[in-house]
Amino acid sequence: MGTDIKVDSFYNMQPKVSIITVTYNAEKYLEKTIQSIIRQSYTPLEYIIIDGQSKDRTLEIAERYRDHIDLLITEPDKGLYDAMNKGLKFATGEFILFLNAGDLLNSARTLEEAFIEYTPDTDIVYGKTMLIDEQGNTLGLRSELTTRKLPENLNWKSLRFGMVVCHQSIFVRKEIAPQYLVDNLSADIDWVIGSLKKSCKTQFVPIIISRFMIGGVSKQQQKQSLKDRFAVLKNHYGITTTLLSHLFILLRAIFFNLSRIGKPKYS
Repeated sequence: MGTDIKVDSFYNMQPKVSIITVTYNAEKYLEKTIQSIIRQSYTPLEYIIIDGQSKDRTLEIAERYRDHIDLLITEPDKGLYDAMNKGLKFATGEFILFLNAGDLLNSARTLEEAFIEYTPDTDIVYGKTMLIDEQGNTLGLRSELTTRKLPENLNWKSLRFGMVVCHQSIFVRKEIAPQYLVDNLSADIDWVIGSLKKSCKTQFVPIIISRFMIGGVSKQQQKQSLKDRFAVLKNHYGITTTLLSHLFILLRAIFFNLSRIGKPKYS
């Protein structure tokens, strides 16, 4: 009986988490993402899908799991970050996690393990990220395969050298989460920095939160993404710090690539 009381109190104190998936023509990847969410052992969970009026079978796939989806919206939008702002608007959870089509929660107990040491003063919870390819094959930890090493004491200044924490592996309290920039390909960095600035307690959990599929909009539009990242960092850190940071980022990338000659690179 004592064990039952302990388990009950654990679940009663855990915050409600809203997971938001943004989709557009995502029929190849959506089902695995949904399955990774609905198998969670963590019960105070809300699942939202914001679709940009897909033309393929995305909505048909979502409808198969309609009993597990708390809110499904399909309508035109102004791009990825506009859709993510819609998700923020409608989410009712205390914490927000964005997990887009192709990305997965690492295991059925990921949310349970992420919030097992949660306290009411926690504003942000974050953890590790495993990179996967489009077929779902494991490539390795993001911190090991890229130049972006995950710090165990993350704060807003940590991102002056780029996106050191994966967007799919950070839970942010909704009340401190800012709106996304809708015209910037590095709006995810801006959002995380803005959240960290407002966080009173940021907690690292030494587990893999997400399995992140490499690729994405910023990879497809790399040149513009770099310009947008510079604008974001300049806004938060100032021009001098940003210029010095980008010099460091460049040198870091050169040495990293030299150290991985003959090996896959995912920078």
